Amino acid sequence: MAGAALLPGCDRLGAPKASPFKSLDISGATYARELNLRDPDGRRRSLGELKGKLAVVFFGYTQCPDVCPTTLTNLAEAQRLLGADGDKLVGVFVSVDPERDRPELLKSYVGSFNPNWLGLWGTADEVAAAAKEFKVFYRKVPGKTESSYTVDHTAASYVYDTQGRIRLYVRHATPPAELAADLKKLLDEAR
Repeated sequence: MAGAALLPGCDRLGAPKASPFKSLDISGATYARELNLRDPDGRRRSLGELKGKLAVVFFGYTQCPDVCPTTLTNLAEAQRLLGADGDKLVGVFVSVDPERDRPELLKSYVGSFNPNWLGLWGTADEVAAAAKEFKVFYRKVPGKTESSYTVDHTAASYVYDTQGRIRLYVRHATPPAELAADLKKLLDEAR
C-alpha cells in the first residue's frame, strides 16, 4: 500500500486524481506542438509568438453553418466572462478550406467575433500538415454545385497556457462558463 502513495497522479489508495478542469487535460501531449501558417496580411505566424497569452486554437471554415460560429461565439462569451483577464486570451481560427477562405474573408469573419483574434490560412498542403500535427480530421463534402460544398471537420478546440504549452482539449458545445472557469484556472497557475 505504501508504494501506491508514490504513483504520480494517484491518491493514497491508487485511484486517479480528478482533474481540476471541465475540459480534457492533455498537458504534455506530443501533438499540437507546432503551427506555422499565414495571417490574413500574409505574415507567417507560430504558436511560439503567442506566449504570454492563453491561446485557443480551432480548425474550421468561414462558410460553416453551425459548429464554427457556435464555437467562436462561445469563445467570445468565455472571454467576456473573464472580465479584466479577457485581454489575456487570443482565439486562433485555422481555416480548413483554402479554396474559399481567402485572406480578406478570413480577416472579416474572425474579426466579427473579435478583431484581435487570428485567422490563419495556408496552401492545401500546409493546412493538411497542420491538421495532421493537431490530429484534426477534415474532409470536403460535395454540394449541389462545385462551390456549394461543406467541410466535415473536428469540432474541438485546443488551449495553450501562457507559457505556450498545450493544456486542454475542449469539446464542441462546452458552455462558455465552463470554458471560462478552465481558462481562469490556467491564468491563476501563471500568477
